Amino acid sequence: MNAKPKRRTVSENGDTGEDLVLATLIGNGEDLGPIVRHAFEMGRPEPLLFQLRNLVKKKEVEIEDLCRVHYEEFILAVDELRGVLVDAEELKSELSSDNFELQEVGSALLMKLEELLESYSIKKNVTEAIKMSKICVQVLDLCVRCNNHISEGQFYPALKTVDLIEKNFLKNVPLKALRLMIETRIPVIKSHIEKKVCSRFNEWLVQVRSSAKDIGQTAVARAVSSRQRDEDMLARQREAEDQSRSGLEDFAYTLDVEEIDEDSILKFDLTPLYRAYHIHTCLGIQEQFREYYYKNRLLQLNSDLQISPTLPFLESHQTFLAQIAGYFIVEDRVLRTAGGLLLPNQVETMWETAVSKMTAMIGDQFSHMDSATNILMIKDYVTLLVATLRHYGYEVSPMLEVLDNGRERFHTLLLDECRQQIVDVLANDTYEQMVLKKESDYTTNVLSFHLQTSDIMPAFPYFAPFSSMVPDVCRIIRSFIKDCVSYLSHGIHMNINDIVKKYLDKLLIDVFNEAILKTINSGTTGVSQAMQIAANIAVLEKACDYFLRHAAHLCGIPSRSVERPQASLMAKIVLKTSRDAAYLALLSLVDTKLDEFMKLTENINWTTEEVSENGNEYMNEVINYLDTLMSTAQQILPLDALYKVGNGALEHISSSVVSAFLNDSVKRFNANAVMMINYDLKRLESFADEKYHTTGLSEIYKEGSFRGCLIEARQLINLLLSSQPENFMNPVIRERNYNTLDYKKVASICEKFKDSPDGLFGSLSSRNTKPSARKKSMDVLKRRLKDFN
Repeated sequence: MNAKPKRRTVSENGDTGEDLVLATLIGNGEDLGPIVRHAFEMGRPEPLLFQLRNLVKKKEVEIEDLCRVHYEEFILAVDELRGVLVDAEELKSELSSDNFELQEVGSALLMKLEELLESYSIKKNVTEAIKMSKICVQVLDLCVRCNNHISEGQFYPALKTVDLIEKNFLKNVPLKALRLMIETRIPVIKSHIEKKVCSRFNEWLVQVRSSAKDIGQTAVARAVSSRQRDEDMLARQREAEDQSRSGLEDFAYTLDVEEIDEDSILKFDLTPLYRAYHIHTCLGIQEQFREYYYKNRLLQLNSDLQISPTLPFLESHQTFLAQIAGYFIVEDRVLRTAGGLLLPNQVETMWETAVSKMTAMIGDQFSHMDSATNILMIKDYVTLLVATLRHYGYEVSPMLEVLDNGRERFHTLLLDECRQQIVDVLANDTYEQMVLKKESDYTTNVLSFHLQTSDIMPAFPYFAPFSSMVPDVCRIIRSFIKDCVSYLSHGIHMNINDIVKKYLDKLLIDVFNEAILKTINSGTTGVSQAMQIAANIAVLEKACDYFLRHAAHLCGIPSRSVERPQASLMAKIVLKTSRDAAYLALLSLVDTKLDEFMKLTENINWTTEEVSENGNEYMNEVINYLDTLMSTAQQILPLDALYKVGNGALEHISSSVVSAFLNDSVKRFNANAVMMINYDLKRLESFADEKYHTTGLSEIYKEGSFRGCLIEARQLINLLLSSQPENFMNPVIRERNYNTLDYKKVASICEKFKDSPDGLFGSLSSRNTKPSARKKSMDVLKRRLKDFN
């Protein structure tokens, strides 16, 4: 069965080469398609068919040969095949029987299966329906929740719910009608929420504007407290420095650190703003809300910057400035905490707008004000506003510059007010020594201005060396310094002491000095008043050092910095000049008064025959007046002024004595009259010496004396009583004994000196044998003086 038939060659069967090739291809099981296609393409299919038929015949022969060889085996196979067919028929019959039985049993099961499949289908539909229902229920539940949030005013949860519906549920809603309904309602809900939020935000805008004033006032009050702490600390520092300079170095240093959360102090609610901005951000229109916020706040700012035309600025400035401060404090917190709602350049633009209008307004108000106190009140509040807003980082230099620009206007008004006050004080002063009856008066009027001459508390009642004008003027000047420092403090100048010093000099020189000079030159003052004025100027000249130290103290400058000579006030020199002018006016009045007494010399008997050692009566009046004058001067004038008064008065008396001899009413005089004048002069010289020593001037001016002020009169009397008056023409003797006498005056006086044996020197003839010699010498002097002239 397994033996393969051997292929016959062409020589065995007489086949052609083409038949052999075709048989080989078929035997090898190769595809004959290309050969068949080629034969038809060549148009010669008949040879191919012929060859195929021959091949078939050959194969049939081969099969027959093969069957002959395997015949028995084939028969057996056929028999087995017939047995298989019988078995197959039996199997088919059994299968048919089994199939029938299966059909009968499976029909019932098939019905159950169909029912089961139908149940599965229903279950699937129900499950799908439940799933859809759950989605719808969830969506509707979210819709209900959204409505509840909106009705309760909880817009952010409502938006979050809407957003959740849009992102997670809307696309999955199986009901088209429900989905469309929700899609149409969502924009309406968002629009409703936006309107509601804007409405609440607008209410907040109104509320925050109305509370801006309180916010600003609270912040300014904090600035006041902070400024007070700084001033207290500076005062303690100056006290410590003074103790250190005094050698009391055992003092403790303390550091006060106060940390206060400004946001906790300034309580205002930005929650509506945060909520509105957040909701607009959730709606995707945050830029629109930014513009809306900025536009409305800018409108509010412009409205706040308008002052009432009916209310004076002095009454409304605190409210106005507090409103602006509150506005920018709110904007600062919005900038810091609102997450980009405001941009820094927007806040800067608003601030520049406000500064521009405020500076223009303040400058205009200053220019129209006529009271320095009013300007100072406004300036103080402006500096508090500056300190408050500088704390929040705002650029406040323009505000300080406008205050500095108003400095001259303020000081002009302040000087005018002080001028009027000083003029009133000078007009109302009686120029009498101030009587202080108790210690409190002494403290208020003397110690508070460092006018005391001793550290020992005096007995009361105490007669001050000045009149009430001095402490009154000191109060005016001290108030001026305080106002000046108050205006310059907290400004653009760091060291204000030099500026204060400049204005203090201006007050003392241009205001007080001019007023006191007008009083001096008014011609309505008496001697005692002029003396008191001179004493007052001397006291105020001394008080300049106190004014300078007080100004430095208020400016926070160490007192040692103003104790240098170059730091003194120019007014001190000017007041010294005015004091000298007061002394001249005093001396002029004294001279006038003395002239009244010296006019009594006209009543002298210039040709008297008797000589009294008591002198003439006019000298009693002169000495009494001088005693009163010097006693009063000693109480109120410094010693150098007392010296000037004494010198001036005595020199005038000396000159008046000489003038009495020169008076045209005196035609002639004799030696007795000269003797009487000599006694007068001696009494005056004794008085001068006594006063010079009792007043203490001798301890200061050791080389001088009041007697020297009478030298001209003394030399004239000595010359007239001299036994050899012709020695006057001797240069050596004249320089030594008569150096103050004038040739012409001596010549005129000597011409009036008439001597006779019985009259002029008759009373002396028994004691002195030289009257004729004196007369001859006098005649020689007269002749030589006549020749000299």
